[in-house]
Amino acid sequence: MILPCADVEDIEDIISSHDVTPKQRFAAKKNITVRSKRKKQKEELPQPTILSSIIPGTQKIYVKTWGCTHNSSDSEYMAGQLAAYGYHLTNDKLDADLWLLNSCTVKTPAEDHFRNEIEYGKKNGKHIVVAGCVPQGAPKSLFLKGLSMVGVQQIDRIVEVVEETLKGNTVKFLSQKKEHGKKVGGASLSLPKVRRNPLIEIIAINTGCLNQCTYCKTKHARGELGSYPPEEIIERAKQAFEEGVCELWLTSEDTGTYGRDIGTSLPELLWKLVEVIPDGCMMRVGMTNPPYIIEHLEEMSKILDHPKVYSFLHIPVQSGSDQVLSDMKREYTCKDFELVVNFLQSKIPNLTIATDIICGFPTETENDFEETMKLCNKYKFPSLFINQFFPRPGTPAARMPKVPPQQVKKRTKRLSEFFQSYQPYNHKIGETQKVLVTEISHDKLHYVAHNKFYEQVLVPMKEEYLGKMISVKIVRATKHSMEGEPISGGSCFPQRVSLISLISDNKISSDTMKLKIIIGICFALIARILWKFLIM
Repeated sequence: MILPCADVEDIEDIISSHDVTPKQRFAAKKNITVRSKRKKQKEELPQPTILSSIIPGTQKIYVKTWGCTHNSSDSEYMAGQLAAYGYHLTNDKLDADLWLLNSCTVKTPAEDHFRNEIEYGKKNGKHIVVAGCVPQGAPKSLFLKGLSMVGVQQIDRIVEVVEETLKGNTVKFLSQKKEHGKKVGGASLSLPKVRRNPLIEIIAINTGCLNQCTYCKTKHARGELGSYPPEEIIERAKQAFEEGVCELWLTSEDTGTYGRDIGTSLPELLWKLVEVIPDGCMMRVGMTNPPYIIEHLEEMSKILDHPKVYSFLHIPVQSGSDQVLSDMKREYTCKDFELVVNFLQSKIPNLTIATDIICGFPTETENDFEETMKLCNKYKFPSLFINQFFPRPGTPAARMPKVPPQQVKKRTKRLSEFFQSYQPYNHKIGETQKVLVTEISHDKLHYVAHNKFYEQVLVPMKEEYLGKMISVKIVRATKHSMEGEPISGGSCFPQRVSLISLISDNKISSDTMKLKIIIGICFALIARILWKFLIM
């Protein structure tokens, strides 16, 4: 039998039911062993212990999170409810009775890690509950079969899900919350919370977005924009500060869109929040896309310059090519992005802008990528998140012709090498800065603090620094951070420096006042010299 589509050299590999058997065909050939096919046996996985009744406090729960700060906030709310109900939270996954895995669908690697963790949990006989954007956006995925699921807007039902799962039942709560037929923000902000870092409160101010980006799958999970009422956000912030938090993070899929569905705006919310931030505490505004911040630039510049707000903004550009941005359906041009950055930096000279780049989007040409390189070279962003394009199932970009993988890797490597080629903090060595200390570094050798521009500063691990605003002198700098040496009696030193600088900059207009300050400084120096002489 000859098939018309077969090449001549492949004909011998085509066998019909009337042809000779493989054993007969190879009988005359030496050094060939014919093995009969063995049916692959399905691996027997240990079954989780089924509990007929649940006594809170006797089971241990392990929580793992992938993805954005919105996901982190959701995990903290779920952990808070489980702890309040009596469950023990543990970091020892093998000692836990149930694993709560909160997923991210933005990138393929994150979803792969999530899938691998599910398999590992099954092999170890663990009950598993999956949450986040993967089950919400693709609940029929084969690797999720038989697992309990909780949707991104149903996290307030996590106790029910866990309880039923421990009893051997599979439950799924994936519906979108609505009031009067209209989507609302999501689960209540008043839920109990166990913070990963007790000093940092993460508040999701809205969920979903207004974009239709061709590469993004998060929209499938989070849906259309749903903003929380300002009063709920304010109340949550007040409660967090009363509980000892010193840093507030606002998060969402796009903070710039906040309030458009409920008749308010991001600047209006931020001014209200500034009023409730205690002294010595700071607020960080989360990611916003360019189209939704342009109309608020004047107000945003004032807010970001406020002493209790970090002068930092994450604005993803994704590409330096207008054609690629159009194919991505990003709804802005490079000029729009540059307008936002230039305006804000003109108002706040040291403002930190972080951005994202996708390398190898399906329609990206070499010329398009060169435009991206020019943009990055122009601004030399201190924080640049570089991502290879990954086709996400169900998105329009997944159906577009792909850039060859080697080309994608080459572009990613080139941009990464450029990013590593410049040092954004070397010029700050010797500066005195005020920093807020909030975390422990990955190497466990330092505390991590941030200055007004949300630049990372490492300080010595002294317990009295944690949660405090301290003055440091920058003594070293690396690509991603600086190292600060705390200044003892720091409140006096900056004051003397500021008086001298005010005189030199002519900001004190009265000649008499200048003379009095100079005489006072001279007397102070003479007194110090005399005191040292007397005690010798």
